[in-house]
Amino acid sequence: MVSKRRSLRAAVVGVLGATSLALAGTATAATPAAHTASPVAVAHQAQPAKAGITATPSVTSVRAWQLFRVTGRTTGLKAGSAVTLQQKQHGTWVTLPASTPVKRDGSYSLGVKLGLKGKNDLRVVSGTTASPVFNVTVH
Repeated sequence: MVSKRRSLRAAVVGVLGATSLALAGTATAATPAAHTASPVAVAHQAQPAKAGITATPSVTSVRAWQLFRVTGRTTGLKAGSAVTLQQKQHGTWVTLPASTPVKRDGSYSLGVKLGLKGKNDLRVVSGTTASPVFNVTVH
């Protein structure tokens, strides 16, 4: 079984190598010397996907210290990365003690209790990536 896998792997690597060599030779003949990068090298230079976070509260109005959930999806973040809730207080984003890891499918669900009465501006962050701001009113 193992030898079958090795021979198949060797065959695939051989075919890929020959194909890239043929493509590189064709590209060299058709383009100036400044553009002689092989297709394999160009594929490795692709830009990483831009990270993003969405956030949706389960309610828009709660009583003080009432539990609600913030759910959302992430793109460009590794599974297991922590997402954390931030609240705008006096013009500054303050990190709250509410965080959870991102699941394999990029989703998360965060339980939240707020005590600061009035309209609360909130967002979910992970590193330098932040969700759009959303509001929850506490009364």
